Amino acid sequence: MKQEIRSILEQVQAGRLGIDEALLALKTQPFSDLGYAKVDHHRALRQGAAEVIYGASKTPEQIVGIARSLLDAGQEPVLITRMSAQAAETVGAALPLDYHADARCGIIGKLPAPNGIGSIVVATGGTSDIPVAEEAALTAEILGNRVVRLYDVGVAGLHRLLKHLDEIMSASIIIAIAGMEGALASVIGGLADCPVIAVPTSVGYGASFHGLSALLSMLNSCASGVSVVNIDNGFGAGFIASRINHMQIQSADCRRESETNGG
Repeated sequence: MKQEIRSILEQVQAGRLGIDEALLALKTQPFSDLGYAKVDHHRALRQGAAEVIYGASKTPEQIVGIARSLLDAGQEPVLITRMSAQAAETVGAALPLDYHADARCGIIGKLPAPNGIGSIVVATGGTSDIPVAEEAALTAEILGNRVVRLYDVGVAGLHRLLKHLDEIMSASIIIAIAGMEGALASVIGGLADCPVIAVPTSVGYGASFHGLSALLSMLNSCASGVSVVNIDNGFGAGFIASRINHMQIQSADCRRESETNGG
């Protein structure tokens, strides 16, 4: 969508398209009303990333309808999060779905080539945190980022994390995902010079309170440069990591545009 708008504006600037013709092209309805959903087709233009389908509590038929609306509007790939395996069977029968059961995510279309400024490291405290980590990793990849996965490197065996210092030191952003006491984020925050996004998970015994203890630990981290998203919110972490990883590119685009316009 963003490229289509840019193309229209460039044609107007070059004199190949009249203002009225351009206005007519831009009047395309910014959303499709399906009755049960109003599918936002201008989100990529406003935010730089197209709408993502949250699959939980939606019927498979609703997911198919929303996905088709996005595809018809030119969006590809389409990401569906929190989708059950049962729903994936129905959606996959109607659309070419690549379902990732561990992350409960479905992808329609090919992943784009990475175009971020560096790599996003996704690290987990334990194997039980991998479902949230994969949601974060797939979200980052579908938004055009190179992702390095470091799984089961928690503080119970700190040597496992220290083996990967090269990846940690060279990352642009690190997503630290952990349950239990959530200590991984503080440890990584004390090693890295890049932003660290902490994701508490609901993994843990009774006193972990379904991730609340990890959330509070991460919020109280003594390591500078650590921010925190909600419990089990791998998607949110992957999304904001992608934004950070593309900021330098956006800044360069703004400078080029300013120079082109004589600014």
